[in-house]
Amino acid sequence: MSRTNPIVQFLIVLIAVLGLIFFAHVALLKKGGFPPYGNMLVWSYSINGLLAAAIFILLYVFRKKLKNSIGFLFMAGSFLKFIVFFIVFYPPYKTDGDMDKLEFAAFFVPYVICLIMETVFTAKMLQKMS
Repeated sequence: MSRTNPIVQFLIVLIAVLGLIFFAHVALLKKGGFPPYGNMLVWSYSINGLLAAAIFILLYVFRKKLKNSIGFLFMAGSFLKFIVFFIVFYPPYKTDGDMDKLEFAAFFVPYVICLIMETVFTAKMLQKMS
């Protein structure tokens, strides 16, 4: 039986988990009477998912060549996500002078989900290299 490529496996799990969390997030917003797609929610899930995919793919591609620097590259990926947050999301969130809980959750829920998935899959990748 052939093994699934770790990149393909990561992408499938990432899309499935983010999709489930996204629909749960939208359902909770609807149930609470809030705009379900407000606060750049679709953009947030999309950008976090794309960045997580790009970061994991780069880590995987360079895992042997830069194996002693994987941790630093992983942290650089997280730093990149924060830069994107402050460039793309922070200005619209602060237009009213305050970032409310819904705006915070719209970015950081997908951020945390992607971070957990990147961490788990990167750890598996590093274990297989040992």
